Amino acid sequence: MAQNRDYYEVLGVERNATQDQIKRAFRRLARRHHPDVNPEDPEAEARFREIAEAYEVLGDADKRAQYDRYGHAGPGGPLAGDIWEELSGMGGIFDAFFGMRTPQRRRARPGADLRYDVEVELSEVATGLQKRIVMERLRQCRACDGTGSRSKSGSQSCPACKGSGQARRTAATPFGHLSTVTTCPNCAGRGRVMGDPCPECRGLGRRHATETVAIEIPAGIEDGGTIRLDGQGEAGEPGARAGDLYVVVHVKPHEFFERRGRDLWCEAPIPFTTAALGGHVRVPTLAGETEVVSIPAGTQTGETFSISGRGLPDLRTGVWGAQHVTVRVAVPRRLTPRQQALLEEFAREGGDQIESKGWFSRLKDALSGEGER
Repeated sequence: MAQNRDYYEVLGVERNATQDQIKRAFRRLARRHHPDVNPEDPEAEARFREIAEAYEVLGDADKRAQYDRYGHAGPGGPLAGDIWEELSGMGGIFDAFFGMRTPQRRRARPGADLRYDVEVELSEVATGLQKRIVMERLRQCRACDGTGSRSKSGSQSCPACKGSGQARRTAATPFGHLSTVTTCPNCAGRGRVMGDPCPECRGLGRRHATETVAIEIPAGIEDGGTIRLDGQGEAGEPGARAGDLYVVVHVKPHEFFERRGRDLWCEAPIPFTTAALGGHVRVPTLAGETEVVSIPAGTQTGETFSISGRGLPDLRTGVWGAQHVTVRVAVPRRLTPRQQALLEEFAREGGDQIESKGWFSRLKDALSGEGER
């Protein structure tokens, strides 16, 4: 143990070493053997105590003189508990030797931002709408108007730290008087305390509340578009701003229309006679009305026709897109004898070959071998 070892040997200095040499030796050994630097070494604390005890004696001119004359019977003995606590409990040996981290006065925290997801119909995107949502969040206490105080006195300077938000403690160490600065436990670093706290929010200035929020969803908003409502998030601590509310809009898929930017796309069946001869067809629009589309003679399946101004408004410019209609020629599944005769006549007139047997009958004959006879 340290009381059985020569203090000069512990610090690795000669007996005629100067006070500066002793101090430098202690600093070097303390850096190397401090428990914070050697967390895996169970003997580190004991070695550091021994080094600190040697320096407590040799670093003081009067104690050193007594030690040189009387040895351990003089001022020896274990290092005082208060000094050891100051050296080992400061959050690290480097803080002790090269400066302390001084806690800053804590500012009031602003409120948290919130997110809310809503779904809208495609038809609502065309017109825009207002939605009302019900949500629970931390809001400013109405009883005290967010001050946290029941009376007009409000908060007052913390008596423990005198408004600094810091607690300072000074103790004698081998280095002299060492000051440590920590966050004031009485005011949690704010520097102020509530003299007459509000009973509704217990001095916090905010409390949970269920409220209805009106959201204006603009026409033309895209799927996944976000609307920011300033100050509609959670309330901050007294004196700090509230957070914001971010509303994310999801547009439901439509059974008939497909959206591509500000344009709408859809498909419409037309009779094959209209495709061949030309004519007009009515197609539905997103507004629930119908529009007449002119079909020229000879229209083929997959051709597209556009209706201006029947799409969606642009979110930024307000310019309306178009509705694009892709036609699909519908062929009847069953024909009356009269219709079949007319179509056969039409086919002959056009030079088409009309087989006496149907396609299925001819396939059956080929599979059975009759087609080879």
